[in-house]
Amino acid sequence: MFLAVLLASVVPPASDAAPAQVDHVSLLFVLVLSTFIGIGVIARVSRLLHTPLMSLTNAISAIAVVGSILVTGGDYPVTIRVLGAVALFASTTNIVSGFLITDRMLRMFKQPTRDGTKR
Repeated sequence: MFLAVLLASVVPPASDAAPAQVDHVSLLFVLVLSTFIGIGVIARVSRLLHTPLMSLTNAISAIAVVGSILVTGGDYPVTIRVLGAVALFASTTNIVSGFLITDRMLRMFKQPTRDGTKR
């Protein structure tokens, strides 16, 4: 959302409408504050809860993928479409990495069978 508001202030409007006035300092403050809160919350999560947490972030990234597909394929200026493609790549990478890490963590908890292999 931060990026969308920032782009709305930079990209000229398509019609004769007045450009939106954006307070960049407030937006930057919200971004920095949410970053510190997110790091603080994630750092306090126990190791047993990381797998459900990864599943939740994969769901959020899936929403970002849908949004970035709509932006990339829509009738927007080239700058916004390129940023949509970058967002699509980043979200897809996040989803694939999340599934790989979750699978690896779940394999660590599997019980070995009698022949020494894990189920």
